[in-house]
Amino acid sequence: MSKKVIAITACPVGVAHTYMAAENLERAGKELGIDIKVETHGSIGVEHAFTQEEIEQAEGLIIASDKEIDKTRFSGKPIIEVSVREGIDRPKELIQNILDGKGKRYEGAGEVSKESASGQGNLLYRALMNGVSYMVPFVVTGGLLIAIALSIGGNPTAAGFEIPEGSFWSQVNAIGGAAMGFMVPILAGYIAYAIADRPGLVPGMVGGTIAANGAFYGSEANTGFIGGIIAGFLAGYIAKTIKKIPVPKALNSIMPIIVIPVFSSLIVGLLFIYLIGQPVASLFSSLTNWLASMQGANSMILASIIGAMIAVDMGGPFNKTAFLFGSGLIAEGVYNVMGAVAVAVCIPPIAMGLASHILRKKFTDADRQAGTAAAFMGFFGITEGAIPFAAKNPARVIPAIIGGSMVGSVIAMLTNVGGHVAHGGPIVALLGAVDQVPMYFLAVLVGVLVTLLLIAVLLPNIEETVDVLANDNQVETSKDNVIDEDASSSKAEVANETIALTDLMSEDLIMMDLQSNDKNQTLSELLNLTALSERIDQPAEVLAAVQKRESQGSTGMGEGIAIPHAKSESIIAPTVLFARLSEEVDWESLDGLPVKMVFLILVPKRHQGDVHLKILQMLARKLMDDDFKNNLLNAKTTEEVYQILRTVK
Repeated sequence: MSKKVIAITACPVGVAHTYMAAENLERAGKELGIDIKVETHGSIGVEHAFTQEEIEQAEGLIIASDKEIDKTRFSGKPIIEVSVREGIDRPKELIQNILDGKGKRYEGAGEVSKESASGQGNLLYRALMNGVSYMVPFVVTGGLLIAIALSIGGNPTAAGFEIPEGSFWSQVNAIGGAAMGFMVPILAGYIAYAIADRPGLVPGMVGGTIAANGAFYGSEANTGFIGGIIAGFLAGYIAKTIKKIPVPKALNSIMPIIVIPVFSSLIVGLLFIYLIGQPVASLFSSLTNWLASMQGANSMILASIIGAMIAVDMGGPFNKTAFLFGSGLIAEGVYNVMGAVAVAVCIPPIAMGLASHILRKKFTDADRQAGTAAAFMGFFGITEGAIPFAAKNPARVIPAIIGGSMVGSVIAMLTNVGGHVAHGGPIVALLGAVDQVPMYFLAVLVGVLVTLLLIAVLLPNIEETVDVLANDNQVETSKDNVIDEDASSSKAEVANETIALTDLMSEDLIMMDLQSNDKNQTLSELLNLTALSERIDQPAEVLAAVQKRESQGSTGMGEGIAIPHAKSESIIAPTVLFARLSEEVDWESLDGLPVKMVFLILVPKRHQGDVHLKILQMLARKLMDDDFKNNLLNAKTTEEVYQILRTVK
């Protein structure tokens, strides 16, 4: 009977990262032969909830989440708690850690295993994102109801759209306003909840309510979402401090429901009324007025920063911070920041989705399938749809999507696109939740086109990647189209259709655990092998030819593999050398990863080219096989490597 592990995944918005982490954990469990069940805490609620029996039978619990998870039902269970990103990136390691007993038993108020500061997701960030995750539905609901009421029931006046009092749409507008009114209290309440658990909820919401109402501290303005954040952290840490005060056992039962909420609410409330409220309200009011008055270069700078933050980590901390900034200003009547956010969030997935279908030479069939899904996610403002493309080639894709999002964000800001809902994507424009709808679509369109252009320039064609980026693969012939006789005398005939890789090499052309510090040293040591003396005339000239090819574009094809190659008059016969490096070497590869294995292909200058192309095709096809690559990495002897390479035909 296989061991059982349970896991919970959640992210602040509860969309892509939640389910990506769940999928990776389930796949890792299957590969390890472990029975794993994942409970997802997504935007539609809890799915695949554990039964009590499943909790009891499990070896332990993995929590991969960027928001607070109620752990009450797991009392006595070993728990490892990490960020949702780590659930995506290292699922096998997390499962193995549970099996190895590295989780810490949760005893109600105790702490769980925190593998690292980044692994836990950083308490401050986790608490903030917990508040945001609960706040967003209120802002979306309120903003949409207000937008619908204004667009359908409003009458245009000199002061803007006004809804007749007492009409049906005025009631819809009022309901939307009520939902929006919960924004700051909910934000503060669930920040405090993430820090102090349930005892922090009451003081957090009370503090958030006071922060949102300037009458408490004699101010016409309120402290807005900034005050809500301050109230949430204050309430959380005050409640947590009171929890640690030793009390008689007789008081334990009333501490979380009476003592802690009452005293912490009183402390937070008085601090806001007498100390914090006025100055923070003045600061927030100044910030709001400054943002509302931004014109020209200043607004362009702000929009550029917002666009870059949204795209750089596609749903990560930078993205969420920009999103919070925009959504938090909605309640203050500043809509242009959220307008820029609403444009920027959809450009990466839509652009990459279109690129996979338009720039077909740069993407595989699997990429196109992911692209269709990405474009659909982009329509609903889910930036995470671009993650598969960025993960595959971050050095080229991330700059492209940042460029597009920045341009789209700037256009939105300059054309007064306003976002009334804490969400993005064309869906919000179609629902009438943005100002300047035509400009919104123009901003998205231009941003997408910019990303497409950058992808076209930065991303190489698939054949260039798979065929080792060879710019010199074209057939080279003499004027008489005559094949060099020395080349034709090699073990592999030019026209031979059944050529094998080992026809072009021997065991003494294989180097195991080559000591090298850089690309040039690796190539030099390979070309100075004694066994190569009968195959090349002038090693220095051949090295120059290989280096010239490298200067035209790296031959690092990705995933730790490089296939440098060259044609030269000093090469006597088509030859392949293989080296496994003892230390990874930077090769400026397409995926930015260092190289561990090198195949060096040498072909006579006057050769017709058939062998060159055939070698590249054989290697590219075989190197798609993970088992083949792992076997080469794990081989112990040159003979073993040679036998593995014999399968390349």
